[in-house]
Amino acid sequence: MPLPTSPVDESLIHSRIQAVREQIPEHVEIMAVSKGYSADHIRAAYQAGIRHFGESRVQEAAQKQAQLQDLPDIIWHLIGHLQTNKVKPALKQFAWIDSVDSLRLAKLLNQKAWELHLSPKLCLQVKLAPDPNKSGWSISELLQSLPQLDQLLQVQISGLMTILPLGLDSETALELFRKLVELADHIQRSGYEHLNLQTLSMGMSEDYPLAVAAGSNLIRLGRALFAEADRKEG
Repeated sequence: MPLPTSPVDESLIHSRIQAVREQIPEHVEIMAVSKGYSADHIRAAYQAGIRHFGESRVQEAAQKQAQLQDLPDIIWHLIGHLQTNKVKPALKQFAWIDSVDSLRLAKLLNQKAWELHLSPKLCLQVKLAPDPNKSGWSISELLQSLPQLDQLLQVQISGLMTILPLGLDSETALELFRKLVELADHIQRSGYEHLNLQTLSMGMSEDYPLAVAAGSNLIRLGRALFAEADRKEG
């Protein structure tokens, strides 16, 4: 997907970020989903106070990261499906891997992080409802994997992430978001020594108010911040 090349309407991005902040509690972090948008979009969001940015592709992110080296406190999240052959570059580029969708991937990340002397933060991606277009653990699969995940000492398993199927009504979406909160609470009370699920990454541009109502503390916004923020020249 080609990135926008026209000048960016910084004031529009700033006003949208401010509008979202006015709707959510102070403790809820905004991640700007910058996949498909340019380094200039990221810079505009950064100037409005955003520090967490989500990218889906390792190579696309690398191009933008090279242009933004003067912003050293950006926190980069990989939010797209991670192929095993991209694990090493992903670990070098991202402080967070938010889309850890299998025990196999978690173990590989732990192994490669040890080799690279890194200690990334991970979110475990949970699939709360059947969806052929989404990957992730079912709740039962995740519960079975917890003892092995607790043994991965090189990575910091720091939260849960979910993406709901498209087209859900508000009541169903709220119920599923609450299920993720209950799951994190259950795991936290289960006595695992190395699982510290403080981050609940749920809610996107179309459903973040429901996610926040359910207990999300990290919302992922792309279109809500960036759509149509390219100035038309002429």
